Amino acid sequence: MILSILDTDLYKFSTSNAYFQLFPLAEGTFTFNDRAREVYDGAFLSELKSELAKMSELSLTDDEFDYVTSRIKYISRNYWEWLRGFRFEADKIDCRLDDEGHLKIDVTDYLYKVTLYEVPILATVAELRNRRRGVKVDMKTAMALLDAKIDIANENALGFSEFGTRRRFSSDLHEAVVARLKERCPKYCAGTSNVLFAKKYNLIPVGTFPHEWMMFHSGVFGFKRANYLGLEDWIKVYDGALGTALIDTFTTASFLHTLTLKQAKLLDGFRQDSGDEKVIGDMIIARLEEFGIDPRTKLLVFSNALTFEKYRDVAAYFKGRIKVSAGIGTNLTCDPGIPGYKAANIVMKLSRCRMSAKDPWEAVIKISDDLGKHMGDDFEFRIASHELHIEA
Repeated sequence: MILSILDTDLYKFSTSNAYFQLFPLAEGTFTFNDRAREVYDGAFLSELKSELAKMSELSLTDDEFDYVTSRIKYISRNYWEWLRGFRFEADKIDCRLDDEGHLKIDVTDYLYKVTLYEVPILATVAELRNRRRGVKVDMKTAMALLDAKIDIANENALGFSEFGTRRRFSSDLHEAVVARLKERCPKYCAGTSNVLFAKKYNLIPVGTFPHEWMMFHSGVFGFKRANYLGLEDWIKVYDGALGTALIDTFTTASFLHTLTLKQAKLLDGFRQDSGDEKVIGDMIIARLEEFGIDPRTKLLVFSNALTFEKYRDVAAYFKGRIKVSAGIGTNLTCDPGIPGYKAANIVMKLSRCRMSAKDPWEAVIKISDDLGKHMGDDFEFRIASHELHIEA
């Protein structure tokens, strides 16, 4: 189900490299969360463990090494040299069912290693879930649905990137989607977050950093300065490259409060992943104008469960005010043309971290602009809400 060590999102490598360069002794635990609380059985668990064990066979090939060192130069060569020797370790994946049959997964290791487990685990769970249910893609219908979305993009000049690895219906459908986008939407499909398919179809691999980067900073430096220090450290590693900031780890309002003029000028743009697109976009524009920055010089990337119809409406709202793009995932790679089908609603987030083995573990949380995307324990929420002046 996982085709290559590059069959993952670019941000996993960029974030792994940032830990590798700045925090090589930092450790963390990634914890699986099924928002739909689906129920599984022992047979599913057994097959899942077997599939996850196969990940240990993956390694960076010579051909892949040549690609990443020549095309992804903002990630240091010494990191790619290290990745050649990296292997997933099945015994680090604690995979089980609770008494009610809900799936539980935890992985603990050095952060530059453990971050790499997230996307392959999620993609495996999602595909195995569909396979075990006997759900098969109707490829003809799926491509017809995709063509209708491509038509909307082409007719309305909607730039976007494909972000669908984590919860894809299957690797086969994912690849078919990327191939179709390459063929029918070369002008407006800016790239794919999946590094393997970017390589195979000569697309731009896209992405920057995830929520976990700010969550880690909150765990080791505190909530009040997490967004500021997270951005400063990202800039320290990438020196202006990968300059689209994810803004909603502790609400967009909190992010904008600590954003500095220097950071705002250096950033290329901002990614909205929760909340109302129009409300959040207006907040970004207002903050840029406070700094005296023309919003039209910046990019606003929408990635909150977007459909192309919704994106068309949002793009029209911001036309002439700020540049817009979108990262579209589930709507592209989890639309198999089956009536009533619902994609897996699963995530895997950093749940605890520490700067080194000598330090105590610190629980970390995510406070989204959408209530349903919050993650973490109530005690930490109360601390963060107090320190960040977030209304409960």
